[in-house]
Amino acid sequence: MSKRLIPRSKLSNRHLGQLIDFFALEVPAVKAAHVLRINRHSAERVYQVIRQHLARECERHAPLRGEVEVDESYFGGHRKGLRGRGAAGKVAVFGLLKRRGKVYTRPVPNVTRETLRAVIRQKVPQGATIYSDQLSSYDGLITQGYRHYRINHGEGFARSRRQHINGIENFWGYAKTKLKRYYGIPRNQFLLYRKEMEFRFNHRHEDLPPLIRRILKTAKPVLD
Repeated sequence: MSKRLIPRSKLSNRHLGQLIDFFALEVPAVKAAHVLRINRHSAERVYQVIRQHLARECERHAPLRGEVEVDESYFGGHRKGLRGRGAAGKVAVFGLLKRRGKVYTRPVPNVTRETLRAVIRQKVPQGATIYSDQLSSYDGLITQGYRHYRINHGEGFARSRRQHINGIENFWGYAKTKLKRYYGIPRNQFLLYRKEMEFRFNHRHEDLPPLIRRILKTAKPVLD
């Protein structure tokens, strides 16, 4: 008997493989279940397991060396209150993108200097070049061993073609556009959905189904 793609799942490998294909194509679990004539809760659970494995995979990224763009963004439904930084009821997410490389994101309780610098120290080795906006939380990065350039969005043109944070801003737009399709995500599930967007962005030029299968086959089981 062949090894089950998802250990302890009651679905056959054929159905699991088809669900992986549907997941990669961003077909909702409910629709996939209808097409395959399986229980919708079984399909939703498999989708959840896939997201858990993709989140783990994203956390395995090596340090982001070279040129790195950093920025913060806020995710959540449309609510009354402030917009942008400090937006009411929204989740703050800190993002780091290695130019010509991968993006890494992490939810943060705030965007203070201490919070953001702790993530930078963990993911970006000293000597790297960091590009950021004018947020005061990025003050002092030079004294921490980084080359640091600030982007003033109020200026009509950047001083050089290299001084921008277009890459990380492109990711924010990519992630938010895709997350809107879900019409509201439970707060306790937001991490997994956001990591899914991170994974899709990092592998957007690859064939996702075989990649997801390899991750599932080599990862530790998460399905009870």
